Order: sequence, then structure tokens, then C-alpha cells
Amino acid sequence: MIHKQEKYGFETFSHEADLCVVGGGLAGMFAAVSAARHGCRVLLMQDRPVLGGNASSEIRMWIRGAHGENNRETGLLEELALENIYRNPRMNFSIWDSILYEKVRFQENIELLLNCSCCEAQMQKERILSVTGWQTTTQSWHRVTAKLFADCSGDSVLAPLTGAEFRMGREASSEFGEDIAPLQSDEHTMGMSCLIQARETAGPVSFIPPDWAYKLKKEDFKNKIDFSSPVEWAQDNFWWLELGGMQDSIADTEQLRDELLKTAYGTWDFIKNSGEVQADNWELEWLGMLPGKRESRRYVGDYILSQQDVRSEGKFEDVVAYGGWTMDDHHPMGFATTEPPTVWHPAPSPFGIPYRCLYSRNIENLMFAGRNISATHTALSSCRVMATCGLLGQALGTAASIAIREGLSPRGVYEQAIPELQQTLMLDDCFLPLHGREPAAPLRRARLSAPSGNAELLRNGLDRPCGENENCWEGEPDEEILLDFGEETKACALRLFLDSDLNRRSWGDRREYLRLFPMRCNLYLDEAPLTMPGTLLRSFAVYADSGSGQWQKIFHTENNRRRLVVIPLSLPFTRLKIRPIASWGGERVRIFSVDVR
Repeated sequence: MIHKQEKYGFETFSHEADLCVVGGGLAGMFAAVSAARHGCRVLLMQDRPVLGGNASSEIRMWIRGAHGENNRETGLLEELALENIYRNPRMNFSIWDSILYEKVRFQENIELLLNCSCCEAQMQKERILSVTGWQTTTQSWHRVTAKLFADCSGDSVLAPLTGAEFRMGREASSEFGEDIAPLQSDEHTMGMSCLIQARETAGPVSFIPPDWAYKLKKEDFKNKIDFSSPVEWAQDNFWWLELGGMQDSIADTEQLRDELLKTAYGTWDFIKNSGEVQADNWELEWLGMLPGKRESRRYVGDYILSQQDVRSEGKFEDVVAYGGWTMDDHHPMGFATTEPPTVWHPAPSPFGIPYRCLYSRNIENLMFAGRNISATHTALSSCRVMATCGLLGQALGTAASIAIREGLSPRGVYEQAIPELQQTLMLDDCFLPLHGREPAAPLRRARLSAPSGNAELLRNGLDRPCGENENCWEGEPDEEILLDFGEETKACALRLFLDSDLNRRSWGDRREYLRLFPMRCNLYLDEAPLTMPGTLLRSFAVYADSGSGQWQKIFHTENNRRRLVVIPLSLPFTRLKIRPIASWGGERVRIFSVDVR
């Protein structure tokens, strides 16, 4: 609902929502989409013209997450990755932006405000009533009234506007018993970067630097990059072009951007013109004008995640997401030091992250996800990577939908609905360490059969390989899986959890950074387009028997590109039949799980 008024001579538009999400990076996107898919009216306010935050075309940081075999983040993130592989096999950033945009813009129940910067909040004691943003393109104000608010802005813009408790800087090692933290607390953070992307060409390309670029020497790159051959440096996204950790990573951003640009252009000048680097056939394709940030304000929730929690695998009873990146603690001096730019402190993969880190301790209807969760500096050095942030956003949006439906506060979800939240996340294809999805009652009583393979694996509640167990039914194309319920059954949907090749082994000898997420860094001359994972089921059909003994086809696709496929069931049935026809490349067909509820 939109109403007009005026403020300072400019029009003010009033909006109403169940959930207002501020910030449109992966965390904010996934919070908005997951809440909307579960029935919430959502407004997403983003201060940039594109979505994706650090992953967008404006910054182009590649998405990273948990290390290790079969630890790939699924849910909305894998849905996004597979769509990008299908639609954008050459990893064009303009197409990537369109995929991010459509995921939100055309999702039912979401109103999207781009180019709109949140700058005011109206409070009633410890509760947010509304927030107001200024939209630069329309020169208008937008006031959003909502039941719940989610800050996914990275910089925690709602903290100073609402009085929410937050931290900024590094804790002393004694406060949480963290042996990788400094002895004394300080205000230092990890810095920000303007990234570089290069393109290999068929012949020599010259580069004339701007007069204001820094003149850099070989010593400036000590411990940062191996310039010995393109094999070494051309798979680097120049993440170590980093400044700001010794300054205020919010207030000093404009000044730091200027320094980063001087440094980044100076770096490319060194690569092209110093004679130290084999780069004759490489040209500057793109250089970011908007710094990508790693750390600034962190909210204080009911629990503060620490180094000890990460190291002990985060075995919380309220786990709603997981990390698995090393504790990658960047040197606050960044490019200004010749010391190693980061220290990779070991961390287990995966480790659980509790729900209590996703809502404010003192503002009763404020939630948050992304790099601003309730964590110490050292724990954040692992949790801040974008795949982890995306999982946190999906957990937030799912929790918000439960809170809205049941009339609960964010803390009330912790007190009353954690099992439901966890089961809902797993039903939406979010893996939770040490947890299994509980089959619904209709599936528990059904008789499962198939001509070959172990059909019982389809209801064990595990949707990926775990250790030596594949947890996957495998058969020949056109072999039919039968679900016989023995009586008339009503359900909303059949869910199929398919094999999207979490380790991307079907890609053969692809460069490793592409296996981690399909976003390119520098572009090689011989770079072949991506292909869909060979194990993913491409073509299949589903049939239902309403009790007459006759099969009716209720679903058929020749072009599936999702790992989780949700098929509506509008009529009662006594039996269901799944006919896998072909995968995207494998000779056999594979399904991890089915669910009927």
C-alpha cells in the first residue's frame, strides 16, 4: 500500500510491509526472497542501482564459503548458481546483474526500492515503527512501516538510527579467550578493496596510466602476489589491494576510495610497464570504482559468536546456518604493509552458526544478517564471506516468516520455534550440520520402490553425501520410482532434491576458482563456456493416481536447472510416480530425496 505526502518539498511515499529489509547484497536478497516465499509482505530497500552487494558488477568479489568436499551451500545460493551457469555460461557481469535483479523483482510478495538509502528511523521505546529512505533517481522520500526490520546493509545503518547495540574493531584476547585476537582491544578492522579484472588478448596491448596513479615498485608487492608468470598472477582477483583497516571504514570511505584507485591503477601500471611481469597480451578490462568492504559495525545479539565457537564446530541447539571458511584475518594496514596481507587461521568446515546471532539484544523487532551479525572480530573473519552471508539471510527470512505468522518477536522464535525453523530451512534445501530432515507423515507411511537402487534412501532426510554414504538413489533413465500411500492422501507439494554435483567433478579440468562459484575473475583467451553439472536431472515427469488405478501426468520438464524442484499437488492421490528421463550429461540418473507434505 502506497500513500503520498510531502517532506522538505519532496514527495513522501508511505509503504506497509510485514518485513522491511535494508540492504540488497546476498544476505538481504535471500532474506527478502525466503520471507516472501513463505507468505510475508516484504519491502527491500537497496541504496545501489544493482543487487548483490560485493558480488554485484559494481564490486565483483567472487562468492566464497565453506571449504571441503560436499560442503557447498545450497538453498537459494545453489538456485542462483545453477541459473547463472545455464543463462550466463561465459560469466558476463551484465547478465549476472539481471539474474540477481529478477530473483527479487519478479518474486511475488516483494516490493523493491533501488537507489534508496535508509537515513531515518522512527522508534517507540525499544521498537522500530518505521524507516525512511531517500531515493536519488526519483528525488523522493520513502517511509516504510513494518512489523519486523532486517538490517542487511553490511555497515549496520540501523544501529546509529535506532540505538541498537553494536561493536566495531577488535576485541582484546582476554575478553572471549581468543588466542588470535590482539592483547589490547582497538578500533582496527579489515579494510576495503577496489578490485581489478584483466583480459588476455591475441596480441600486445599497451597501457598509459593516469598521471595521478601511484608509481609502485616490486618491493610494494612483497607477500601479496607471485608475478613470476601469468599462470600465477592471472588467477588472482587482486583482493590484497586493501586499505582502511587503520581508519574509520565508514566515515573515511570516500578518501579511502581515492587512495585505492591510485593504488589499483598504479598496480596495473607496474604489471604492464615495469618489465617485471609477463603481461604484454593482457589488458585492463575493468577496475572497480566502488570499494568492497569486509568489516565495519557488528550488531550485538543474544549471543556473540567467538573464535572458540568456530573452533569447536559451533554445535549449538539453535544452528540455522554454517560457515567453513578459514578465519581469514586481514592485516589492518592492508597494502601499506609488506607483511602478509592476511593470516589464515584454521577453522573446521563446517561449523554451525546459531540463530541468536541474528537478532538485536536491545531492539525487539530488529534482525540482521551478513557481515554485521553478532560475532567477535575473529569469528567474523570466517563468517563474513558471501556464501555464508547468503545462508544467514535465508535463515533470517525464514525465521521472520514464522515470527509474522505466529505473532512472535525474533527472540520469541528462539524461545518457541527453533525446531520448526530448522526443519523449514532443510525443507528449502539448506544443509544444517549434524541435523537431518524429518520425513512428513505421508512419506513415512508410504511404500517406496524402484526397479534398481535403494529407494529407501529417498526418505532418509539427507540431501547430500555424508562421509562414505552417498545418500542418493541412482538408476537408469526411464526407471520409475513408485510412492504408494495405500490410501487417499492430500498434500501441498512434492519436493525433489536432486544431485547438482556439489563438487563440480563433472566439469573436468576447469580452473578451481570456477568450481567454487560460477563468477569469473580475469578472462583467459581460451576460456570455454560453462556447462550445467552433468549429474543434475534435466528431464523428468511426475504422475499421480487419484485412486482409479489410472495415471495422470501432473508435471513434466525437459529443461530443469534446479536442485530443489517443488511440484504443486492440487488433488488427492493414492500413488505418485516419478520418471527420471535424462540428466545434463551423466549416463545414469540420480535423486537424493523426495518429500511430500
